[in-house]
Amino acid sequence: MPDPVAAVETAMITVRRRQTRRVFAAEAGGDASQQVLDALEATGPLGVNGVAEALGVDQPRASKLVAAAVTAGLVRREADQHDGRRTVLVLTPAGLERLAEVHTHRRQRFAAAMETWSSEERQTFADLLTRFVSAL
Repeated sequence: MPDPVAAVETAMITVRRRQTRRVFAAEAGGDASQQVLDALEATGPLGVNGVAEALGVDQPRASKLVAAAVTAGLVRREADQHDGRRTVLVLTPAGLERLAEVHTHRRQRFAAAMETWSSEERQTFADLLTRFVSAL
């Protein structure tokens, strides 16, 4: 019987590779700026440095991603309400719409991958995966 920890590692490597290539976002019509949208959705308004930290990239890379998202009309810059010298990035209605489209696509893909599973198996998987990710 294979080592379950090794099996989890292999599965996580596969997930990471797909995430690195942004497979689901690309299939849903997203692009590299999707990373900025995901970061803002998870944390709320951020500056470019906050985006860099959230994405684990350097500031110049984050700046390019943010510029693309701003140019595409997916995010906008606003004055920081706590420090008027700073700007923060917020999602625009188009950015929120893109997030909804990507979420719908991802959920359809996940549902298709689990379509032969029983309701109990889906719930068990969701519970265990959530516990696993929380423990990392």
